[in-house]
Parts: sequence; structure tokens; C-alpha cells
Amino acid sequence: MPSPRSKRYSRIHHGLEALLDLATLGGLVSALSYHCGLHGRLGVMRYSVALPAERRLYRPLKIAFASDFHAGRPTHKAIFDDLFAAIAAEQPDVLLLGGDYVTGPARHAAVLCPGLAACKPPLGKFAVFGNHDLSTDDQHIAQLFEGAGVTMLVNRAVTLPAPFDTVSVCGMDDPWTGEADGNAAFAGAAATRILLVHAPDGLLMLQGQRYDIGFAGHTHGGQIAMPDGTPLVMPQGPLSRPFYYGRFPVRDNGDLIVSRGVGCSGIPVRINADPELVICTMQ
Repeated sequence: MPSPRSKRYSRIHHGLEALLDLATLGGLVSALSYHCGLHGRLGVMRYSVALPAERRLYRPLKIAFASDFHAGRPTHKAIFDDLFAAIAAEQPDVLLLGGDYVTGPARHAAVLCPGLAACKPPLGKFAVFGNHDLSTDDQHIAQLFEGAGVTMLVNRAVTLPAPFDTVSVCGMDDPWTGEADGNAAFAGAAATRILLVHAPDGLLMLQGQRYDIGFAGHTHGGQIAMPDGTPLVMPQGPLSRPFYYGRFPVRDNGDLIVSRGVGCSGIPVRINADPELVICTMQ
């Protein structure tokens, strides 16, 4: 396997992953968890964005966003069937993917590819890497996703086809384990800009760049939370707690939407933090 890109790569970490794989019987525990309802019930969260009058779109742009799949030991593959069924029902114009496609080896991403290939949004499918992806063979994930018609964005912008050619998706590398570069991510972007980044901490790497709406994951909404949604444990990152789930105004910029994601990390259990597909309509 090529050397991981993650700046926090640790053989100790991978050793712990191997021990967890043994402790959870290589996925049997996640299967039991899913069938007992402990993965939560996948839902759809809806948002809308109103652009300034001078930049109103030809018609509303329907964006689907999904993040934090964690294919492998902690997540039973049936939850992905639920997700792709929801995407098919929504029929978005564009599909955005927010990283952490696997836990463990990159080969686990293959389970996502039939569902991704079946998604046919007319304006394309775009993805960024998460910290878990960069701790394995991210290039293998990229190759698998390319075969499913997904374009990986590592600090670069892609402008959508007409009649939405005033809109760009600006994908930034993971802020802490990758090499996030705000200037490169927005280079050549059109007037209306969608930020796609794995973790909320990407806001710290923008280098003054402006966007209209941003999408991030990483936090899982805590994955295990109090009945009111307050997380019990949060992932690392200075913005993970203040931006743990939902829609947040960002000073001098567009709002940031943070998803709870789809899969499980660590243990195959979600409590008061159900998985979700985000649908955002921009006009």
C-alpha cells in the first residue's frame, strides 16, 4: 500500500483498528447493530439558500450531500442501500460527498461503488477526502470512485454545466490530515460558490475566500448524544464542537451546513444522532 497522506498517520492507530476488527468479529457486530436499529434510521434534512437578486439561478438547483460512510467494520452495508434509495427518490441535480468513505483498508470503498454508479444526477458527482481516507490508500479510493463516475476534488474548483455555469463546487482537502489550500480550492471559481470540505475546521483554511453555502461532515453529530442532541463525545478539531451539527452562520461568509453523516465510526452504534442525507435547494 502506498504511504498514507495523513499527517497524523500512526502504526499504533492501525494496530488499534486491527484489534477493534477482531473485537467486533469483522463486521458481524455491525450487522446485528443495524438489524436491531442501533445504526439509527436514515432521514432527509432539507435546507434552502436564497442568492442575491443579481445572481438568481435559471431555476432552483437541488443539491444532495452525504458524508462519513465508514464502510468496513463499524458500518453495516445495508445503511448504504437506504441512502442510495433516498438519493434516487430525491433526484438531485448534483451529488456531493464529504469524505470518510472507509474505516480501515481502502478496498472497503468498493461496497459503495454500485450505489454511486447508479446515481445519475445530471450535473455530476463530486467528492473530497476525509481523515480516514487519507490514512489508507486514498488513490485506490479515487480510482474506485472514478469508475463510479465520481470526480474527486483536492483543492480545486469545478464549474457546473449550463444552465448552472455560474456555480462552482470548490473542494478542499481535509484541513488537518491533508494539505488544505483555500486559494487553490477556489481558483477559477464562478461567481456563485459551493464549499465542499470534510470537517468544519476547513473554515480556518479559507485564506479569505468567499462562498455562498458550505457543506461539511466529520462530527457525526456526536454519534452518541443526549436526547436533546447534545453530543457526549466530539472528534478532534477546534470547530467540531461549536459546529457539531446543523446550519451555522459564518461571519463575513455563507452559512455552513454540517451533516451527521451516514455510517458509524469506532463502535457500530448511533444514539440520538440518526444518519442523514442532506438536500439543499439553491435559488
